Amino acid sequence: MRVIVACLLLVTSGCGSGEAPVTVKPTQSAGPDVLPIKLKALTTDQCYLTPGTESPKGCQKYVTELSGAAGGIRKRRPDLSSHADTLDRPISAFRTANCQDQAAPGGPCGQALADMSAALTSVKSLVGG
Repeated sequence: MRVIVACLLLVTSGCGSGEAPVTVKPTQSAGPDVLPIKLKALTTDQCYLTPGTESPKGCQKYVTELSGAAGGIRKRRPDLSSHADTLDRPISAFRTANCQDQAAPGGPCGQALADMSAALTSVKSLVGG
């Protein structure tokens, strides 16, 4: 009974004090790890499956998503940062060579896509999914 009275006194003591009520924000749970799901989805892309025959220009979205995945690896799996670096190297080569403007498959852009595929295969096996 004393506990109930004490609680009521605490609750009513704040009434009319002119103070703004305190808002408590719920904490966000980490939720499931989406990294394996993202990596699995990237391995269904034609730019991953057949990098030598795809138009580099048509693979720009894939490259952007892969770059985001490399950042996700660093954030969620710092132990695999060196593998994220391995993903970033061909992405950087792709962008440096302006492959996003190249329509013809092959050449250095095709090689960059092939290197991305190999790196993605490697990191996906380590992350799982």
